[in-house]
Amino acid sequence: MSHLDEVKLLRRRARGFLARAVDSLESGDYDLASFLSEQAVQLHLKSILLAKVGDYPRSHSITLLISILKKVCGEAFIKFFEGWGTEISLMEDAYIAFRYLVREYSREEAERLINFAKEVLELGEVS
Repeated sequence: MSHLDEVKLLRRRARGFLARAVDSLESGDYDLASFLSEQAVQLHLKSILLAKVGDYPRSHSITLLISILKKVCGEAFIKFFEGWGTEISLMEDAYIAFRYLVREYSREEAERLINFAKEVLELGEVS
């Protein structure tokens, strides 16, 4: 599989996770909506790194992916992620909490994460 094909696959999966996150939000499953929005962002950020540098770290950390992207992509990415600190922290928490901790997410938190994911998925589109 070529890098471009892998980028497209990651993007398709990210869009699918986001769509399921919205479905989960609408059905009242805020925990799953939060987790799926994190998965969407994680895959999309990895797809941007793959498109830009040909690889991405095998890590689940949104913060790590963002820090690498800021170095690779520069000012536009630095500016984009300013003001999203709460959502980024919630996403980091969502990945771990969904799997290992007793933590419930509110509708407001799930909505914030989905809105952040929608914004992230507009970054670095590849045709």
